[in-house]
Amino acid sequence: MAITAAMVKELRDSTGAGMMDAKKALTENDGDMEAAVDWLRTKGLAKAAKKSGRTAAEGLVAVKVEGGRGIAVEINSETDFVAKNADFQAMVAAVADVAIGAADTEALAATDMGGKTVAETITAKVATIGENMSLRRMASVEGDTVVSYVHNAAAEGMGKIGVLVALRGDAGFGKQIAMHIAATNPAALNEASLDPAIVEKEKQVQIEIARESGKPEQVIEKMIIGRMKKFMSEVTLMGQSFVMNPDLTVATAAKEAGAEITGFVRLEVGEGIEVVKEDFAAEVAKAVQG
Repeated sequence: MAITAAMVKELRDSTGAGMMDAKKALTENDGDMEAAVDWLRTKGLAKAAKKSGRTAAEGLVAVKVEGGRGIAVEINSETDFVAKNADFQAMVAAVADVAIGAADTEALAATDMGGKTVAETITAKVATIGENMSLRRMASVEGDTVVSYVHNAAAEGMGKIGVLVALRGDAGFGKQIAMHIAATNPAALNEASLDPAIVEKEKQVQIEIARESGKPEQVIEKMIIGRMKKFMSEVTLMGQSFVMNPDLTVATAAKEAGAEITGFVRLEVGEGIEVVKEDFAAEVAKAVQG
């Protein structure tokens, strides 16, 4: 596979590796970006195993809670300008209202909104606003108590990041946990709920990193135990240091508050969507050439 300058730049931006190291990593892994990141990590050439956190699409996430159920819905637009449009915001709020009774994204798209389905309503709004829009995803949680939090709110109940927390205990503490989740973006509630494939992949990466150091296998085994413990403390909600009191883990803070966190949802606008950004000068040149 041909390795392009754009691919090298993307890998450099996501890992902090040097240009030649990034190119070699892509070459060694036949252009597979994810494998190249892991390769750089095993060689100690990546500053962090970070995925791109850049918002690659615009729009809003809306949250709504009724009784013991909360929903979060992401509706995308092409530009942030439209996300600030009152008509768009009103539509997002209306979709969130009917989403509370929907089981999933597919069911929500087919849900009636005053004579039109949600999907048809969004299509009609595309025609009036003149910009492409889409219902991207919906997530929900249920519990004794469900609290919501919106970060970078554009209007009531909607913004760039929407969080729901289900718990047994004080709603005020739940709000603090929701704010913590917005800031730290944990991958799972606890170690038991973390995808085993993620755990195994990280373990193999750490083993290769340790082997690169030339240490004997018995030493490597002990190193991996410590490194995986650190990994769990970074990616699981219960293992993370509580942002309100970094001396405590979230698990300890919950115990002291007499609360049990049973689930959470975090949706961020554009998360995981890749958008190709064209060089402005090239874009102008293309327009001039017709």
